[in-house]
Amino acid sequence: SQGSELSGWAMGRWTYEGIDLNHNFADLNTALWDAEDNDLVPHEFPNHYIPIPEYYTFANATVAPETRAVIDWMQRYPFVLSANLHGGELVVTYPFDMTRTYWKAQELTPTADDGVFRWLATVYATSNLAMASEERRLCHYDDFIRFGNIINGANWHTVPGSMNDFSYLHTNCFEITVELSCDKFPHASELPVEWENNRESLLLYMEQVHRGIKGVVRDSDTEQGIANAIISVDGINHDVRT
Repeated sequence: SQGSELSGWAMGRWTYEGIDLNHNFADLNTALWDAEDNDLVPHEFPNHYIPIPEYYTFANATVAPETRAVIDWMQRYPFVLSANLHGGELVVTYPFDMTRTYWKAQELTPTADDGVFRWLATVYATSNLAMASEERRLCHYDDFIRFGNIINGANWHTVPGSMNDFSYLHTNCFEITVELSCDKFPHASELPVEWENNRESLLLYMEQVHRGIKGVVRDSDTEQGIANAIISVDGINHDVRT
């Protein structure tokens, strides 16, 4: 198999149409940060459920059918927790994936929910057998071990238009990226080991949906549930909706 260190690292990265799906979601970060810089959030510009910009919806926009399908899916189901799986490193990254200072390749760019994201990333990283192993070696030159195998995405390398940032800003969903293995192309014979490495961390991660407050927001007179009620938490400039 071609190891991720070899020239084949980019293999499988682009679609048939030549689009890198990992950078293909609508960039909602820039609009939010511009609005924040102009003191428009949240009274004139929302801090959550940020609408997709018009240019992104045009027929000639460079948006892959796969990306459009995933966005439709995310809009249909009110997901609250997600992880997407990548290869080529052993680390868990959490939003934001895009640097706030647009010309910087790396910059710590936390969300309003940084504590929750760091927790979610840590739950996965500490229960993943490959990451937690005593024999854990560096994949390449980045030493993620001393950070507990988690990193803010933008502090590693900036990715505009990532699914994680889009999920957080356009929906209620908190999403992280799991880099599963130093080798981007493990041989078929290695897959059972990869499954064992990730089985417990996948289950533990899914169980995190039970953290925090949950319930139903009801109309006090009719007892009917209220759809799209906005929930604000003091000190966290990112609301969620029922």
